[in-house]
Amino acid sequence: MATTLRSPVVRTVVNAIQRLYPYALADKSWDNTGLLLESPHRPDLSSSRPKHVVLLTIDLTRSVVDEAIALRSSMIITYHPIIFRPIKSLSLGDTQQESLLRLAQEGISVYSPHTAVDATIGGVNDWLADGISGGSEHEESRMVIEEVQRPPEGFEDSGMGRVVVFKEPVELKVLVERVKKYLGMERVMVADGSKGRKVRRIALCAGSGGSLFKNLEVDLFFTGELSHHEALAAKEKGISVISCFHTNTERGFLSAVMKPKLSDVLAEEWKKVTESESEGKQGFEVVVSKNDRDPYDIV
Repeated sequence: MATTLRSPVVRTVVNAIQRLYPYALADKSWDNTGLLLESPHRPDLSSSRPKHVVLLTIDLTRSVVDEAIALRSSMIITYHPIIFRPIKSLSLGDTQQESLLRLAQEGISVYSPHTAVDATIGGVNDWLADGISGGSEHEESRMVIEEVQRPPEGFEDSGMGRVVVFKEPVELKVLVERVKKYLGMERVMVADGSKGRKVRRIALCAGSGGSLFKNLEVDLFFTGELSHHEALAAKEKGISVISCFHTNTERGFLSAVMKPKLSDVLAEEWKKVTESESEGKQGFEVVVSKNDRDPYDIV
């Protein structure tokens, strides 16, 4: 797909992000992953950019759009796709459509990798697993909950969610404190179904894990959100829950993992661009949004 893109900058970013999080890993049964907006090339704007700024965000809100324009960004990588359903018109009366129109006007393109990041080995779910387990040295095993069918070469073990088994059982309160520290949160939601038992098997999923957690025999669900009835059913079965609000299980991954990895791969991909490309000779700068935040404040 990337070879057909007109802008060498967009082509470079798409090639780089798909090297890390291949499009084939995404759950295309419902997700809208890929290049969502290829903005017209604006040489009058790009010539003033010493570097091509790629802005990382979880959600593409109007505040993040303001930030992208102020940074004179070339591209936004938004974890959650701003476009989910078919658009019949583009107007300023809809906030998401207004954002897309503003970005197009400013020559800023948009890509969403979403569930490809969830599925890949070393993606957001493995980052979460590292945080709650304390590292692979404390794990007996780690496996995906739902395997990706026909993954691309080099990504054969990819899949949605993770089940982690500890070498030694751990008290729930220890895991709660570990999660709070790892995610930088003062408070999380906990449903204690342990009845004093220690935790050895964990099912985890960034964002919303309810659909993946059915019929799993574990001691703990760790996710961003579960519905009231899902949490209640888990506790009734003796399964505890640590829930952190949706995007709090995703946002830290951008700085800790995606930014450094993408920076390295972008540098490699940019070297492949023809020498006749005169813009952005100094390459790319990957920036994590400061305006992106969960819609909920925990008070």
